[in-house]
Amino acid sequence: MNVRTRLSINFLLVVAANLILFTIAIYFTSAYFRQKDFYSRLVDKARWNARMLMHSEELNARVLRLFDRHNLTTLPEEQITVYNPLNQLVYASDDTPDELIPTPRILNQIREEKEVRFEHDSKEIIGVAYSNQGHELVVIASGYDEFGLTELRHLRTILSIGLLFSLTLLGLTGWFYAGRALRPISEVIRQVDSITVSNLNQRVKAGNDHDEIAQLAYTFNQLLGRIQTAFDLQRTFVANASHELRTPLTIITGQIEVTLIKPRTVEEHEAKWRTVMDAIRQINRLANDLLQLAQVSVDEVAMAWREVALDEAIYQAAKMLKEKQPEYQVLFSFDESMEMEQPSLLVKGEESLLISAFLNLMENACKFSANHQVEVVLGIDQEWATVRFSDTGIGISEKDMPYIYEPFFRAENARQVKGYGIGLPLTRRIVLLHHGLIEVESDLGVGTRITVRLPTTS
Repeated sequence: MNVRTRLSINFLLVVAANLILFTIAIYFTSAYFRQKDFYSRLVDKARWNARMLMHSEELNARVLRLFDRHNLTTLPEEQITVYNPLNQLVYASDDTPDELIPTPRILNQIREEKEVRFEHDSKEIIGVAYSNQGHELVVIASGYDEFGLTELRHLRTILSIGLLFSLTLLGLTGWFYAGRALRPISEVIRQVDSITVSNLNQRVKAGNDHDEIAQLAYTFNQLLGRIQTAFDLQRTFVANASHELRTPLTIITGQIEVTLIKPRTVEEHEAKWRTVMDAIRQINRLANDLLQLAQVSVDEVAMAWREVALDEAIYQAAKMLKEKQPEYQVLFSFDESMEMEQPSLLVKGEESLLISAFLNLMENACKFSANHQVEVVLGIDQEWATVRFSDTGIGISEKDMPYIYEPFFRAENARQVKGYGIGLPLTRRIVLLHHGLIEVESDLGVGTRITVRLPTTS
């Protein structure tokens, strides 16, 4: 069942329930007041007859009966009977009294309650106790409300037909308005179905209204934007990764082919195998960087978070850099403000990832500096731990600055230096994973300053 049908049915059921309750209320209210009015007329007839019998001594029962028959206010099938305190019938408006003969129990009940109402077959009956100047009578009046019941049947017919007509009209109206309300959603579905991999730049339009459907289209467009960005990054990533892998593989293949062309000396074989080994190391390093880049792309819940001492992480990164490149130098110091405050050096994070981030920044700074040095300054306040990396290298141009966080991107002035363009994007993802910030300032030909801010545990 589609949404339009479900909405139409739900709307019809809700409205039908309200209409049926309203119709029932009207009918039973009308029936109540009809019965109340008819009993009131019966009471008036009963009391009138009782007064006539008690106050008109010269008016006998026969004359009173004749008067009742020809009175314009006489009710259909009207019958009035009067009983004395001895439960004896003293007056009957009809020569053939109704088959309902009151029992002494009923007469006594009328005397106690003064007024008793009940029904018999289709007739409505009321018993009234009437007393005056020591005389007590029980008057029972009955009749058939032909006019009221006929009008009630007409009302029932009108309400039934009106209810059926109203429900039919409401069903058609609900179906029409449900379709009209869902038309923008159908249009959004049509536009979404037309979006494929080849036209991810297409966006959904939902009119100029600021309703929920327009918000849905806006949210979906944002999702499309993120998907397009991720798709473009993946396509660029695959292209660059393929290119970077192709180079060492080509070197390996070429060296092996050259070696197999003719017999060579041991020294020549060793030189060729050293070249192949360097190419394999490049592939291994690239694979490790790619794996680590994929690792920091997962949810932070999968990380083993614990308190990490920043100074120890920086020492570890400097030690690993020295073992890897003995000619690189790291000049580490603390900010001057720390000597007075002596704050905590702990941050919450994943130690191996933080060491990897610091190592990448140190290695890049040394690699692109002529003196192969990097200055690292650690500062901490009440909210943030700040690690600043400064070098005197080649710097980054303004046109290249927007692309420095894209994997495999290499600036024009950095292409002569070996690398893959993964270190800075990897570092940025690690910092963001730790809810931190990273800022890059650079002057072409002067040097680069990279500042990493991490939230402290205090």
